[in-house]
Amino acid sequence: MAIETGMEHYEKLEKVGEGTYGKVYKARDKRSGQLVALKKTRLEMEEEGVPSTALREVSLLQMLSQSMYIVRLLCVEHVEKNNKPMLYLVFEYMDTDLKKYIDLHGRGPSGTPLPTEVIQSFMYQLCTGLAHCHGHGVMHRDLKPQNLLVDKQTRRLKIADLGLGRAFTVPMKSYTHEIVTLWYRAPEVLLGATHYSLPVDIWSVGCIFAELVRKMPLFTGDSELQQLLHIFRLLGTPNETTWPGVSQHRDWHEFPQWRPQDLSLAVPGLGAPGLDLLAKMLVFEPSKRISAKSALNHPYFDDVDKSAA
Repeated sequence: MAIETGMEHYEKLEKVGEGTYGKVYKARDKRSGQLVALKKTRLEMEEEGVPSTALREVSLLQMLSQSMYIVRLLCVEHVEKNNKPMLYLVFEYMDTDLKKYIDLHGRGPSGTPLPTEVIQSFMYQLCTGLAHCHGHGVMHRDLKPQNLLVDKQTRRLKIADLGLGRAFTVPMKSYTHEIVTLWYRAPEVLLGATHYSLPVDIWSVGCIFAELVRKMPLFTGDSELQQLLHIFRLLGTPNETTWPGVSQHRDWHEFPQWRPQDLSLAVPGLGAPGLDLLAKMLVFEPSKRISAKSALNHPYFDDVDKSAA
């Protein structure tokens, strides 16, 4: 494969995906033999060179990737191709993602359930990585099984695609609300909230938790409205008592009235501590959702081996 100037140290092996900002390749670093993932990002150049936003993003990624639960950004290569500047972000290579890992075990009730200790371990690692991001004021905003990379041998899980995460300052900036993938999208975002914060990630984690147990996504809407209806059917239609201020959201209207269902029917096979943690993640009012840091101390994780964390 032809490689851009400045990239001669890397042998591209195959394209492994299209990221939000460009193509992703599996490659080998010829100097060390290490497998890496190359994320190619095009840049809108400014007069004085690389845009400061991109540099900020990169330094943030480098700082966050000190955690073993976040995919490590090894280095950044700045290259020119046909006088067009590009940044290649060079990440450690992981052999699969959580979606593919679940698929390996067969989707739905017919396949083999994932062992409880594997689910606990994945959830503990995810909450640890997320607590690290949130502790630095960074929300991911697009957590989904495809963005959680897994090493099949060691079952190490790492958060990837933090490209959308950005450090935020208080007061919150207004965000476009089309960012989080639909099935894992928090209800406040679905209802058109423009000011949202860290709890959007916790909602996504709850959806991923349920999916690990069910081996099927929990809420599978194909539009914002459908997604809300799926959520309300299970958790009950919120109102000003259960979620103060809900009717002030831009896309709120009179929804069908459903009563909350028993979570254990939707997520069979999850014991009482797990159901309690899940319920604390899938709370309508964002400020009442459990934080990633508090989740780590939940009884559900009592028998997890935390020595490696």
